[in-house]
Amino acid sequence: MSLVSMILVILIAFLAGMEGILDQFQFHQPLIACTLIGLVTGNLEAGIVLGGSLQMLALGWANIGAAVAPDAALASVASAIILVLGGQGVKGVTSAIAVAIPLAIAGLFLTMLVRTLAVPIVHLMDNAAEKGDIRKIELLHILAVCMQGVRIAIPAAALLFIPAEVVKSALESMPAWLNQGMAIGGGMVVAVGYAMVINMMASKEVWPFFILGFVIAAISELTLIALGAIGVALAILYLQLSKKGSSSNGTSGTGDPLGDILNDY
Repeated sequence: MSLVSMILVILIAFLAGMEGILDQFQFHQPLIACTLIGLVTGNLEAGIVLGGSLQMLALGWANIGAAVAPDAALASVASAIILVLGGQGVKGVTSAIAVAIPLAIAGLFLTMLVRTLAVPIVHLMDNAAEKGDIRKIELLHILAVCMQGVRIAIPAAALLFIPAEVVKSALESMPAWLNQGMAIGGGMVVAVGYAMVINMMASKEVWPFFILGFVIAAISELTLIALGAIGVALAILYLQLSKKGSSSNGTSGTGDPLGDILNDY
């Protein structure tokens, strides 16, 4: 890997770490982080496949109350770097996914460490606020956010200094039973991600769409683009029915045509 590529990877890792807190440009999402790392290292196809696979699991990761979700930024960046260094291309995606899960859990420790270090910064902000020093408050905000970027950039830089031959030989030396196990585990991980998303979104009005999409995907040879087009068409139809129902029924309906129909039974 060239020096320019290494610098760009570290920059992407830094942005992913910050976006794990900011949620502005979504650089921490696996689909974006893995794709960008694949792009700057000349492994775009493998990066997209890895990012898409991890994204299905990360959709179910959410911070709820005091519970912190697994670190999608570290999992995305580290697994993408391992995939690139392994030199196996798309074939190494399964191994990279298997590595990403424990990395996401390990990232929780780094997150807690950085947030603990940020506590004194909050007190410094309070003191600056009492003095009316807005400029100092802004600088401390930037410092705290940059700390989140550094927590991903440092592990990424450490991985880049591992010789590619070492990573490649380690991946190639894995026995067949371990590779098969990771392939099965990777498939289960995606299924768990789907299940977590469905559990959060499940409601009476969306179940018919889920069943219809599942059946169409199972019994047809439609591509993902075709299935996406069908989903968009169904969403447009649903929105049009919702508007028509709310305008014609007055106060008698809820604005949800499917919900109104199910409530009648």
